[in-house]
Amino acid sequence: MSVKIRLQRHGSKGRPFFHIVVADARARRDGRFIEKLGTYNPITNPATIDLNVDAAVKWLNNGAQPTDTARAILSYKGVLYKKHLQGGVAKGAFDEAEAEKRFAVWLESKDAKVQGKVEGLSTAKADAKKAALDAEVKVNEARVAAAAQVIADAKAAEEAANAPAEEVTEATEEPTAEAEGTEETQA
Repeated sequence: MSVKIRLQRHGSKGRPFFHIVVADARARRDGRFIEKLGTYNPITNPATIDLNVDAAVKWLNNGAQPTDTARAILSYKGVLYKKHLQGGVAKGAFDEAEAEKRFAVWLESKDAKVQGKVEGLSTAKADAKKAALDAEVKVNEARVAAAAQVIADAKAAEEAANAPAEEVTEATEEPTAEAEGTEETQA
């Protein structure tokens, strides 16, 4: 019987969620499994992986073959490195305490990288929000300036419309007086 470490798909359409399981290679993808090792959520950024590292190492030592995606997940969580360190302990290169120490150092560096990515994403999100707010403020200032310009143009047009009307009435009154004076002289 060939045993695989693989993913079982769960979740709705367009929103995948996976269980990391140990299953018989002949079983259906989402069918029977021997043991559930953890979960994998690719929707979050960075992806959320909950994994029982010791159980995964035990299954790898017993001959379970991970699929390509499962291998990438196991490598990301340090399962393959821990298996490698256990091989060094078995050969006598170093003791169990040294292996645990090396694995702990590796986990700390990995956690620091993940935390750096999370912080980078949050600062990028904050910068994008600030840039959008600045752009909105500029647009609002441009709208206020345009509205003020329209009001100023309307007042100028109103003053221009009122001023020529007064001049026209004065101009029409003067010729009539002259016209009356010329009529009197003619009679």
